[in-house]
Amino acid sequence: QRSGVAGRQHRGGIVCISGACWGYWRRRGDMATPTVDSHQRYGQPEGVAGGRGDVGGGQAALQQKQDHPTDSHNLEEACRFCFDVLMSHFRRTACPSPRFPNGEYPLFVTWDKADQHGATSLRGCIGNLSPITIHDGVKKYAAVSAFQDKRFSPVVEKEVAVLECSVTLLFQFEEAGHYLDWQVGVHGMIIEFEFDRQTLSATYLPFVCADQGWTQDECIRSLVKKAGYNGQVSRDLLKTIKLTRYQGRKATVGFSQYALDRKRQGLWPGQWGA
Repeated sequence: QRSGVAGRQHRGGIVCISGACWGYWRRRGDMATPTVDSHQRYGQPEGVAGGRGDVGGGQAALQQKQDHPTDSHNLEEACRFCFDVLMSHFRRTACPSPRFPNGEYPLFVTWDKADQHGATSLRGCIGNLSPITIHDGVKKYAAVSAFQDKRFSPVVEKEVAVLECSVTLLFQFEEAGHYLDWQVGVHGMIIEFEFDRQTLSATYLPFVCADQGWTQDECIRSLVKKAGYNGQVSRDLLKTIKLTRYQGRKATVGFSQYALDRKRQGLWPGQWGA
């Protein structure tokens, strides 16, 4: 498990630094830890399913219900689009247009790298806890998480074939009644608490606690440490925590599946080679 400061003093909202605001899920012994790129206070997106999808009346509204950004096939297409971004960068071609519904959500893009034994390790993960246009956000964070995550060197072209991409959309942000007012396997959480005249904050995305096998109490105590607090985590301290819970949906696509899908779709540019 990676370690580091996971929060800092903020003024008027959560302010996270590189290596901060931790989360995501364990994969064969490695917990992914995303960097939060937003310096704005997180917010609840509006619209259907806790987020803001394309809106309109008549047939458009019906299609929205049938084809929502959080549907698994659309999240998988968002992952494929992230590979489009990388391939276009390395092959110096124009990036194709997104082929999934737009909307506004907080989101994260994660790159994992597979080794020769099939185990994966985090290669980059950056996102935003404030609602952002999905098309712009996925394109932005596909590149930022691959090339600008300060915890890692930039992804190079020879690595692309062994990468996996995950896209997570977050929704239904709610202020909790107390620090245990959330469900394992359902909610991510953002905690804030005061220490030494500072407000410390950190987040775990919705899949962390269950994948780690933690109880609620163990998860919150770990999150307090990730927020940069090194003292004893007492009950009195826990009772001062302000917790915001949220939910999310994610999909993961590896490069091999991406390349196969694009070739089947007739969307693999000749300039990209075989």
